[in-house]
Amino acid sequence: MIRRGTNPPKKKGRRSLFYRISAWLHLWLGLITGLIVVIVCLCACIWVFNEEITALMEPETQIAKKNQPVILPSRLISIADSLYPDKKPGYAIYKQGSAVLLSLGQGRVGNTVLKINPYTGQVIKTVEHEAGETDFFRFILNGHRFLWLPAEIGRPIVNYSTLIFVIILISGIVLWWPKKWTKAAKKQAFTIKTKASFKRVNYDLHNVLGFYALLVLAIMALTGMVYGIKWYSKGLYWVTSGGEILPDFKRASSDSTQVGRFYSPVAIMDKCWKAVAAAHPEAEGFYYNFADPSLPASSINMTIYPTAGKYYNTRSFAFDQHTGERLTGTNPVYDKSFENASGAAKLRRMNYDIHVGSILGLPGKILAFFGALIGASLPVTGFLLWLGKRRKKKKPVASSAIRQQAVVPQIKTVAPVLADQD
Repeated sequence: MIRRGTNPPKKKGRRSLFYRISAWLHLWLGLITGLIVVIVCLCACIWVFNEEITALMEPETQIAKKNQPVILPSRLISIADSLYPDKKPGYAIYKQGSAVLLSLGQGRVGNTVLKINPYTGQVIKTVEHEAGETDFFRFILNGHRFLWLPAEIGRPIVNYSTLIFVIILISGIVLWWPKKWTKAAKKQAFTIKTKASFKRVNYDLHNVLGFYALLVLAIMALTGMVYGIKWYSKGLYWVTSGGEILPDFKRASSDSTQVGRFYSPVAIMDKCWKAVAAAHPEAEGFYYNFADPSLPASSINMTIYPTAGKYYNTRSFAFDQHTGERLTGTNPVYDKSFENASGAAKLRRMNYDIHVGSILGLPGKILAFFGALIGASLPVTGFLLWLGKRRKKKKPVASSAIRQQAVVPQIKTVAPVLADQD
């Protein structure tokens, strides 16, 4: 009986509806996409340092910079024809301090990669790829982008799992947020109690590391979706530009009516190369896409890289393979220099560098590496937490039955005593 004038005991406070919805989403969305997140994040850890690892594994392809011009596209074609006359040059990548990478043939049906000294033309290394075969880092990238499934199946799975992962991160911060910012709550929220039980350490690894990696993982996820979800990509550009529509990429096309009237295929390739190289002596790298003379509408495409290891300030050029005339308007986001691009275009061009952390140089890549590594661990620690709670729920049922069995004998032994007293 409750006396008048006294308040009834308060029931234990229940979490808000918003918290409970967040907890439900965090659990089930995490269980659904957990394995995908683990694969995507682990592949990201490896891919972040693909250039550095390749350089270490192939020291013979590292060529010191010299104060002399590099070999021209015509020389590359001559080298390719002397070794593989039946394979057409596809593209060449010049990087300051390393060998020229020349790709021959088509990747999907088998191609050959030549690594050539940019000053002497010596072939340093030859790599043959059979149809469907990829090198190690291409294999890692395929796992990151579409889980080694056919692209039309794997891409949507990865892209929308990434979108779900963003929701998981948002719900995670709701669950992490302490009810009261007491000294004990702060310590639990920001530190890992290493000298504790496995269950507690696992909880801290999920809760605390998840908080510290939250911003990095969110940035990586939001920038990654730009490459896979069209409506998100266009919507992001629309928001950042103040309502402008993202211009579509248009493939450059040469004027096929001008075939043979001005330059030979080899001469026009060198002419375009020299024009771009002379205008951009600061460039530390070039990507050169050869025109196919058997396709009259095929164009010559070049991209310059002013800063080694970064891609945001690249600039693209396209040329008519017959006249050498520059073709403009094909890629409005990249046609202009970075300095003259709009704010939205600058952000779009920085997207890849932000995604892999290279926007901050080596420290940024290290940050991306550990962020992705923690991202791969979160589904694992989260699953162990869920599994532990399921086992804990089953234990009270068993212990209750044991208690009932223990109580019954006590009643039987007490009953005769009471009867004797009567």
